[in-house]
Order: sequence, then structure tokens, then C-alpha cells
Amino acid sequence: MEGGADGPGARAQRGRRTGQRRVRSLMDRARADTGLEDFGDDSFREGLEVLVASTDGEAHLNAIGEQVFYDRVLGLLENRLQIEDWYTRHPEIEDQEIVAPLFGLGLPRTGSTALSFLLAQDLAARSLRAWESGRPCPPPEAATQDRDPRIAEAQAGMDLIDALAPEFKVMLPTSATGPTECGPELLGMSFRSQTFEGFAHIPAYAEWVSGCDMEPAYRFHRRTLKLLQWRCPPTRWRLKTPTHMLAIEALGAEYPDARFVMTHRDIASVIPSVASLMDTLSSPLCTRRDPRYLGSHTADTWELGLRRTVAFRDAGREARFFDVGFGALQADPLGTVRGLYTWLGEELTPVAEQRMQAWWEANPKDKHGVHVYRPEDYGIDLEALRERFRFYADRFDIPPDRR
Repeated sequence: MEGGADGPGARAQRGRRTGQRRVRSLMDRARADTGLEDFGDDSFREGLEVLVASTDGEAHLNAIGEQVFYDRVLGLLENRLQIEDWYTRHPEIEDQEIVAPLFGLGLPRTGSTALSFLLAQDLAARSLRAWESGRPCPPPEAATQDRDPRIAEAQAGMDLIDALAPEFKVMLPTSATGPTECGPELLGMSFRSQTFEGFAHIPAYAEWVSGCDMEPAYRFHRRTLKLLQWRCPPTRWRLKTPTHMLAIEALGAEYPDARFVMTHRDIASVIPSVASLMDTLSSPLCTRRDPRYLGSHTADTWELGLRRTVAFRDAGREARFFDVGFGALQADPLGTVRGLYTWLGEELTPVAEQRMQAWWEANPKDKHGVHVYRPEDYGIDLEALRERFRFYADRFDIPPDRR
């Protein structure tokens, strides 16, 4: 029956063929839009085919969702073409070096975004800004970076998200000129990124990406960073994406001199909130919701990420990690950052401190309201969740949040 005309194997094969046709169409459109031909390393094709087949077969996108999702895919393909074109015309970009980047890790909803915004206030270091992440070409230039027209374009995109999902800004600070995660765009251009799950119900892709070879994605990640710093220093990178934990071995292989700052929080305040966040992002784009899937999948995903990261640390790499508790960051943000700089062996200047303090005061917790959700809506029992993640709480001495 498995291989029959209507069996799962046959349906999967039909889905893959449909995905391949859609992929060819998207690639042809990207070539036509840019006038370029070379996508570089062909490793992106597999992830794109799995993603498209999963989306077409499982996502139940509405008309807006179809447009948003495939416009995003098309944009990533066009960015990839343009990056390769810049390298072809300027091979000296390859000579750029990415030295000892600092990667922010940790579960979502643990203060990692606020910490990244604090670190971005130090202008002697380099963050990945939202406007350049979404459209890395032409590569930014130091003389014009503050008036680049992509800033307004990125802000317009954020305003659209606010219109579609006004609850989103309650959950996370955003700014076109502020730091953003490197997973959505830099890994997205290789189509090996969990970020796509925020747009649609795509369990087949989710299963594939959690176990795929991430080394090609991190090679292209480095390639993009080189391009971005080429004409726009500084080159001391501060980067952040929670899902790096799922591919920590590949990340460590590509950046063997990387250091890591890892944020921590009570798991009962994390998993239900992340499930709610994904629900908020995807609901305007889909005709069907599955909150219980989001609850179980979120817990599965982050348990896997944490276990992989703990194993990575236990394999002789503990000294490369600096840990930050959510409560400590909220109580003393500047003290936390000073501790991080001391550990890094870098100077935190008075000007940078003043900028960090000003940002913190201008962006208090719950500035745009309180994120309200019910764990039971996602099939989550908080005590059972804490017991499941006891390995994490005990390892990092994480206290329960006050409720």
C-alpha cells in the first residue's frame, strides 16, 4: 500500500515533483528580475525543494499568505544572485576575514533580543542590521549607511507586519536600523532555516531542516558577512539567532574561533510564549490553525537545540560560553554587559555605556503592552514541561519565574 497510487509514498513523490517545478519557476523569475544567472553553490536547491513541497502540501496558506511566502522566497533567491554577482565583479571581497564573532544563543523569549539591542549601541562593534540583512546588495558603505534608502523600505515591511499581526511588537523590539537575527536571511538564502516555520504549518520541512547538513548554509553565512563588512567596518561582529543551537556543530566548524553568549530563563515562560508567537505570525497567513501542534513542536525543537548545545559545550568548549540569566539582565542590564565585556577582554567605553542606558530607558519591558497567552491552548502542562526540561534548569541553575 505504501507504494500504491494513493499511498503516502506516491503522494510524497508527487509533492516533490510539484515542488521541483515550482522551484524552477521561482529561479527563472529571480533570474529575469535581476538579469543575473549564477546562484553559486547549488546546495540551496534541496532545501528549497523540500520547503516548497511542504508549503504546497501542508501549509493551507490563504491568498495573502501565498503572496507573502513566495515573495519572501523570491527575494532570498534574488539576494543570492546579487551576492554572487558582487563576488564575481569584486573577487577581493573573498580576502575579508571574519575574526572571533560573538554569537548570541539561548532560547527565544529569554532576553536575547534586548541584549542584542544593547550590544548594538557600541558603535565600535558590528551588528547585522535589519535593513542590510533583508537586502545586502549593494553592500553598505560607511559614508552613506545612515541614509541608505533600504532603511525606509525595511521600516515599511515592519509596519506591514504590525498591521497584519499587531501583537508582534508586544513580544519583540524591532527597528529597521537595529540588530536582527542572522537566521532568517543569511541562513534563509540557503533555505536551511527554521524561520520559515513562523510563516506556515510545514512539518515535513521542519523535520528535514532539524537534521539536515548545515555546513553549506554557514559557508554562505560567512560569505554574506564578508560582503557586508567589505566597505562598512567595523568588523567585530555581534550576531544572534536562537536556532543556531540546533546546528551548533556546523556553526562551530565554520567559525572555530567564535565565542558565545547564552541567555537563560524558566522554560515555563519560554515554550508557551514561543508557541503563541508562532501562532501570531502565521495565523493571518493561513486558513487553518493547529495550536496543539505548535505547543508540542516548539517543545520538541527547543529540547533538541538545548541538548545539542549542552553536548557541544561538554566537548571541551565550555570556556567559549558566557551565560546570562533573564532575571539578572532585567535587574542590572549595564552590569550584565560590563561582565560580558570583561569576559571578552574588550573595553566598554563611557559613550557606549551611555548609549546602552539610553536605549534601555527608552524601551522598557512591556512598552507596547503585555503578551497574553494561555499555555493550555497549546496543550502545555507547565509542571510536566518543567520536569521534561529539568536537565536544562539544573545545568544552568535557572529559577522559576515569579507569577
